[in-house]
Amino acid sequence: MGIPPSITAGVDVVWVDAATTDIFGNAVTSATHNLTYYFRLNTAGEGATATGIAYADGWKVTLPAATSAGLDPSPNWYFQALLTAISGGAVTEYSRGQVEVQASLAYAGTPGAFDGRTQSQKDLDTVQAAIRALMTGGATQEYRIGNRSLKRYDLSELLAWESRLKAIVARENKAKLIASGLGDPNNLYVRFNQG
Repeated sequence: MGIPPSITAGVDVVWVDAATTDIFGNAVTSATHNLTYYFRLNTAGEGATATGIAYADGWKVTLPAATSAGLDPSPNWYFQALLTAISGGAVTEYSRGQVEVQASLAYAGTPGAFDGRTQSQKDLDTVQAAIRALMTGGATQEYRIGNRSLKRYDLSELLAWESRLKAIVARENKAKLIASGLGDPNNLYVRFNQG
């Protein structure tokens, strides 16, 4: 099963990692090694760990809700899973990769505002608003798109930027559909009836 590609802050995240072999063909199991995951973000002080427990001959790893609640929502969390030999303490890498941490939608009392759009979608919406403003003559001399402050663009530059952002947003939406098990929207299926 392995670590999921996306986790939600504030919930228990559980996955199973299978036993493996080392480069010499020796069995690496929960009986011979401990498994620990380390999570890091490109922000000082941001990190977490999760330790696996024996599950069959592999490991069941739990990132508890109390720990995941402290993870800032970002698609840029990185992890490294390390195996430590129970006898001898030798450390080897089991896996490494990247996971997305999504914001929790849980709340107490009155819910605050929530914007679940990706940064690319926010930028696209801002560029389209700038195009509309330019077309209606209400455009100002300065725009704020994402984290950039920009002087007035001409229409051709805004349209080129809009085209690039539309492509990025389309790729993000396609990836979400595939990850949700809804399939690739670009696949076309044809059924032939025998007559």
